[in-house]
Amino acid sequence: MTDQWPQAWTRAAIEMCVLALVKESGLTHGYEIAQRLRDAGLGDIKGGTLYPILGRLEDRGQLRSQWTGGVGGPGRKIVDITDEGVRVLEASVADWVAWTGRVAATIGVTHSTPGGQ
Repeated sequence: MTDQWPQAWTRAAIEMCVLALVKESGLTHGYEIAQRLRDAGLGDIKGGTLYPILGRLEDRGQLRSQWTGGVGGPGRKIVDITDEGVRVLEASVADWVAWTGRVAATIGVTHSTPGGQ
């Protein structure tokens, strides 16, 4: 397994992954999302990539944000998923499973294993 996935793969899945992590976490912030993406083995997602994604998801009504005061430091913007975000996530996951199944069948993979091993 590698943490250096092709950028096209990351671009295809990143919004769905962000929504899933925010749904799982509840109120969270960009730095935590980036850490969790890295911990999941999806690579090091830089702020210049992640924060525009968070903005787009908010613009589409899939996330909502608010500023919180910092303790001993600056405040930070936290995000949470909306009902629309949950709906989009569920539809995206169903589509992703269908798509990856078709790709696997096309390249001759008959089963998948957890963690890609």
